[in-house]
Amino acid sequence: MSTEHLDWFKSSHSAGDGGECVEVAATEHAVLVRDSKDVSRPHLAVSPAGWTHFLRYAAGA
Repeated sequence: MSTEHLDWFKSSHSAGDGGECVEVAATEHAVLVRDSKDVSRPHLAVSPAGWTHFLRYAAGA
């Protein structure tokens, strides 16, 4: 899957100081996650339902 034309987003909690960050892009069939410091490495693809479950878990809900 080509990712060059996707809109990648960093968390609004990212400080922008070069720390550890991930970027996320949504497609019709998956949510893609990659390391913002090395975008040439492979991304992780998660189903939209899986991503929703992860966000709920991370939020403590």
